[in-house]
Amino acid sequence: MEPMFELAQALAAAKSRQDLPAAMKLLHHEMVLEAPAFGTTARGPAENEKALARFFASFPDYDVALEGHAGGGDALACWGTARMTMTGDRFGVTPNGGRAELPVFIRFAFKDGLICGERFFFDLSALCAQSGVSTDAVRRSLFGEAFAGEGR
Repeated sequence: MEPMFELAQALAAAKSRQDLPAAMKLLHHEMVLEAPAFGTTARGPAENEKALARFFASFPDYDVALEGHAGGGDALACWGTARMTMTGDRFGVTPNGGRAELPVFIRFAFKDGLICGERFFFDLSALCAQSGVSTDAVRRSLFGEAFAGEGR
């Protein structure tokens, strides 16, 4: 399990530096990156590079600290704290510029000594509240009218 956690830590460090080339070196060519709170899934190198670049543009001071982990086989679960400031208008809102601090849970999968799956969980409502924006407005932007205000 320690080699997997070392890879997860290396990815967390690369993302915290917004070092896209370093992050990409840790990802398997079959990489699937999922962020359920944003409703996004990126598959393969090109989509993952685009998704990470977009994420870094929206959260330029993103920093994550992995505080614990558990795993077995080719899977690892990590938990910790992400700190980030929502910027720009990607989500159809104007954030207040405050830095959010959120608990996160990340499920990783591995193949050939690289990360081939990451599912990144956090509370979208907490991010929105700390960023001074409406969760419903952000959900509308991400998922369309059908999902706004449904508590999803």
